[in-house]
Amino acid sequence: MLERAHIMICGGTGCTSGNSKKVMEEFEVQLKKNGLRDEVKLIMTGCFGLCARGPIVAVYPDGAFYQHVKVEDVAEIVTEHILKGRRVTRLLGSERTESGEVMPINQTPFYRSQKRIVLRNCGRINPENIDEYIAFDGYKAYEKCVKEMTPEGVIQLLTDSGLRGRGGGGFPTGKKWLSTYNAKDDQKYVVCNADEGDPGAFMDRSVLEGDPHSVIEAMMIAGYAVGATQGYVYVRAEYPIAVQRLQIAIDQARAYGILGKNAMGLGHKFDMEIRLGAGAFVCGEATALIHSIEGHRGEPTQKPPHLAEHGLWGKPTVLNNVETYANIPQIILNGPQWFKSMGTEKSSGTKVFALGGKIMNTGLVEIPMGTTLRTIIEEIGGGIPNGKKFKAAQTGGPSGGCIPASLIDTPIDYDNLIAIGSMMGSGGLIVMDEDNCMVDIAKFFLEFTVDESCGKCTPCRIGNKRLYEMLDKITKGQGTMEDLDKMEELCKYIKANSLCGLGQTAPNPVLSTLKYFRDEYIAHVRDKKCPAGVCKALLNYVIDKDKCIGCGLCARKCPAGAITKSDYIAEGHKLPSMQIDVTKCLKCGACMDTCNRQCAISKK
Repeated sequence: MLERAHIMICGGTGCTSGNSKKVMEEFEVQLKKNGLRDEVKLIMTGCFGLCARGPIVAVYPDGAFYQHVKVEDVAEIVTEHILKGRRVTRLLGSERTESGEVMPINQTPFYRSQKRIVLRNCGRINPENIDEYIAFDGYKAYEKCVKEMTPEGVIQLLTDSGLRGRGGGGFPTGKKWLSTYNAKDDQKYVVCNADEGDPGAFMDRSVLEGDPHSVIEAMMIAGYAVGATQGYVYVRAEYPIAVQRLQIAIDQARAYGILGKNAMGLGHKFDMEIRLGAGAFVCGEATALIHSIEGHRGEPTQKPPHLAEHGLWGKPTVLNNVETYANIPQIILNGPQWFKSMGTEKSSGTKVFALGGKIMNTGLVEIPMGTTLRTIIEEIGGGIPNGKKFKAAQTGGPSGGCIPASLIDTPIDYDNLIAIGSMMGSGGLIVMDEDNCMVDIAKFFLEFTVDESCGKCTPCRIGNKRLYEMLDKITKGQGTMEDLDKMEELCKYIKANSLCGLGQTAPNPVLSTLKYFRDEYIAHVRDKKCPAGVCKALLNYVIDKDKCIGCGLCARKCPAGAITKSDYIAEGHKLPSMQIDVTKCLKCGACMDTCNRQCAISKK
């Protein structure tokens, strides 16, 4: 029977946490209740990208895109939309055309500037159904490689495409594969790095949740190209949905004869397994990841030798991250020039970002390389909430830097970000507004790095700890101007002498904030003030006696009993105004949050 509609329900981690599974179950109930179950196909998909508005339900063929869907909304969608053909307007997006109609989802500011290659199937197919992946040209790229191309030809095609590793370093993928191909050994391996450890990053997780077969197919292509027969996906155990769907995909591929001793019946052997990581950030580094797969402590080792010569179990190994692999089938099918037509001269294609922080449209976005930061923040991201001003964006997680508002028109690609003191990283993009303290931000990222250091080398283990202590002193009003110079000197030493990328890039948030927000550091050191009012040791809560009506609500909420009545009665008021004893104040902010007048209490 031909279905009258397809109902696509987001099953990514974000929407799942918003009860999208229960929404799916309720659709089953309501469709059966209305005798429609055989006429409507229900599909649990991966992430649509617009995480801020989940759970998301899309209804096709008319393309209705329902947002913030609750279980109690399902009956109305079924009766009004499916039965009567009338959209439930209150659940549609707020974007409107000039005529006042709801804007088609692909024309909304969030989607129209995007180009979805890596995310092409996320929100489009059921990731647990291999037939749906195959229906959208799945495994055709692998078939084309084996039937029409030599291994050298595959590697040359990737080289010509300009694809660079999306895990942060930006190393040319074709060059990496060629090194592994040239290595002579009886056994080689293909490894996928899905150990996504940056705070606020969820790009790789979403690909594995929404389109796991694209990674399997790409690893098969890598195996054919470099002469490897076994693959491993190293994924965080904290990603249960991604792990489950990837395992389902591997099992289905084996059952279909796609993985195994005679992959797709084309004469090439390739199989793969999952290895779970325990959440150590350092295991995102290539050699530490390899050691973890082998069952050893996740510590980096000095290079050379590189993985292409001495990788997993001492054998030649090619290692890329999830996003890098997810590009490859489309490059094989569409050609290198198609891929190079997007992006910039030295950074081809697109980049996926996890957009978070002080931004309206938090979520997953994929933009052509060279898109400006302004486009990402103001158009795709929808701007800064509550009328606040954009202050900075952090790219590259703990390894990256903070980009100030003055550089908002910077085109985003590998070289431009490095030139301004940041880096691409795996793709986290955290937006900050005027209420963020940049000294505190640097301290936050450095604290994360200190906690995640494996401790193997002294520059990282001790140097970053000392750097953190200096930042802590400054946020407590105990820093000196000499500390700023010492911090810069220490940053340069850590970068030059640390063993692996974790230590070498750890000072980036400090260096970038010192460069672009030095006035904030000086205010903390010289004036003993935090301009953003974030660092508790440097602020006091003050009651404006002329604005206070003396209601006493703040005093009742104060956990320290620091607020009492004063002897002053403001003109026009009947009660004495309140006052704060700064020696007792915990600086918790409870008084400011509960003030009836809102404007009577401020941070100084």
